[in-house]
Amino acid sequence: MDILILIALGTQDKKFYRLLEAVQKQIDNKIIKDRVVVQAGCSCDFKSDDMEIFDLIPMDEYDKLIEECDVLITHGGVATITTGLRNNKKVIAAARLEKYKEHVNDHQLQIIENFTNSGYILSLDNFDELDKVLKQAKNFKPKKYKSNINKFIKLLEKEINE
Repeated sequence: MDILILIALGTQDKKFYRLLEAVQKQIDNKIIKDRVVVQAGCSCDFKSDDMEIFDLIPMDEYDKLIEECDVLITHGGVATITTGLRNNKKVIAAARLEKYKEHVNDHQLQIIENFTNSGYILSLDNFDELDKVLKQAKNFKPKKYKSNINKFIKLLEKEINE
């Protein structure tokens, strides 16, 4: 059975080479032997003979890749994480960090921590340990995703009314 790893870096206007370099290292070390498709956004100039790298993938094709993928590796964006979870995918998330100029702050650390602590996803904190997280993903059973949008709306309405 062919395995598909989808990497989604979102539409952030900053590069996220660090994650792609970590994946390439695992390909070079023969840990990843699977098909790797990357929606890279502005990191699409990353060079790899082993990954299929696209700037932005049309939504219908992206939805199909989400359906077909076995593992979704992504940045710490809520929309991408929840899309993976709604499609019952194993999600590995890695935060874009301010110190590497990958984002304007480190809010993705909190997002990933919340999803990880709730049992929904796996967190890639140390990029040199991607092999270990991929191994962990094989047996990972993510908690069934339940949106808390109604709670958020109530909090927002309360804030607006005050």
